Amino acid sequence: MAKPNVISKVDLIKSAKDCLVENGIEKFTLRAVAEAAGVTQGTVYYHFRTKEQLLLEIVEDICERSWTEISNQSNQYFVSQAIESAKSRCSYDSFFHKLFLTLVASSFNNEKMRSQLGDVILSENNTLIQNLSDVWAKSPIEGVSFETWGILFNAIVDGIALQALLQKDFPVEKTYEEIEKLFRGLSHLLEKEEKQ
Repeated sequence: MAKPNVISKVDLIKSAKDCLVENGIEKFTLRAVAEAAGVTQGTVYYHFRTKEQLLLEIVEDICERSWTEISNQSNQYFVSQAIESAKSRCSYDSFFHKLFLTLVASSFNNEKMRSQLGDVILSENNTLIQNLSDVWAKSPIEGVSFETWGILFNAIVDGIALQALLQKDFPVEKTYEEIEKLFRGLSHLLEKEEKQ
């Protein structure tokens, strides 16, 4: 196989994100990514064997960057930052969740893709579990593990994204405001219990 032009995978992913934002998922092609990056299509194929592989790596990149940024916040700002991050990607025309959910649907017939998306979700769950255990000294509800809280909060975010993509007038602001109140209420219960 020919050696790639001098461009990193990171730069190709950035160009691919720009193409997604500009053209949408429906018109996304490896040729458009190559043109945007100023390289040959062969260079894109060198780094990413298929369009689906590139799309998966875009999702992984966005998730990793988002969780790294959120995890770098102090414990008191973790919740607000996590909710703001989720809300920013949650709209009727959000390319991230549209891409993510499109890949999820495609993965039902592609075991490798399903496994890779499963790894992304597992990584998100683990990051949430770690951050929640840093914020809470113990679970706010006896018998509910940090693992379950992490899975639950991640599922809530993905479920809200799905609803926002399907309902043009979905109340994103109100919903996330109330989720933050829910989380703060759980934290308050825990603090109250610790003081007794």
